[in-house]
Amino acid sequence: MAPAPALPRLLRAGVWPRPLRLHVLKAMAPEPGQPSIRTLGSTAAPAISEPEASSSNTDLQDRILREPLRHSDFFNVKELFSVRSLFDARVHLGHKAGCRHRFMEPYIFGSRLDQDIIDLEQTATHLQLALNFVAHVAYRRGIILFMSRNRQFSHLIESTARACGEYAHTRYFKGGLLTNAPLLLGPGVRLPDLIIFLHTLNNVFEPHVAVRDAAKMSIPTVGIVDTNCNPCLITYPVPGNDDSPPSVQLFCELFRKAIVRAKEKRKQLEALYRLQDQAGASAQGPTNPPSPGAPARLGAGHSS
Repeated sequence: MAPAPALPRLLRAGVWPRPLRLHVLKAMAPEPGQPSIRTLGSTAAPAISEPEASSSNTDLQDRILREPLRHSDFFNVKELFSVRSLFDARVHLGHKAGCRHRFMEPYIFGSRLDQDIIDLEQTATHLQLALNFVAHVAYRRGIILFMSRNRQFSHLIESTARACGEYAHTRYFKGGLLTNAPLLLGPGVRLPDLIIFLHTLNNVFEPHVAVRDAAKMSIPTVGIVDTNCNPCLITYPVPGNDDSPPSVQLFCELFRKAIVRAKEKRKQLEALYRLQDQAGASAQGPTNPPSPGAPARLGAGHSS
């Protein structure tokens, strides 16, 4: 008489006796003559062909994504600029020595007439790394956001982003726009994969709020840092002048060329690999041995 009152307690606790569990599982299983929920009465041929097509597409995408990683400068960004072009664009001119940030001292070549001079050799090295990273992100179809708070270059930066098919934000940036994006912008919003700061300071010469928010959200950043900026939170800092129009125009042009070159390279590789796959499939088609049933079917059709 003890097991009878124990049954309701087991059911309330979520524990089913063995006969009841088997009975429910048998009731949930589809009958042999009924279509299952996955197939919905369809034949098995599409279910087999879809994984094959998806696997071939996956292999193609893997080859396209792995190819740039085998080369140190796959997009050849080092030919886009030279130290002479940086010098002509006045990238080496910094601020007064009294405005120098202590973390920018390793990038300063010297001081002349109380004005800091940036070492262009280090600028060229860091700029090549930054352009290479930007090209890789664009090659993988990532979202790139150009950001600045300098009103003088707002039109230039927005035009650069539009020319390369990316995004720009040159207005007031509300704090928490990246860290609290699902609440402010809605659920399912996608954050940028890379943020390029043409100016890391705002209008009152304070660090841009987006630099801190991007670091909190682990979003990689590329930033032009002058001698009065803090390069610590920038993933790829590029020491250079961010005030003169020639230098800002040069940086915008370099970023645009790197992004456009990477996107064109992606299209070229996709077309090349598709042609190679088609050529390989056509070459392997006639050489494949016929199936055992093929001669019988041909013979039957010939005799009829």
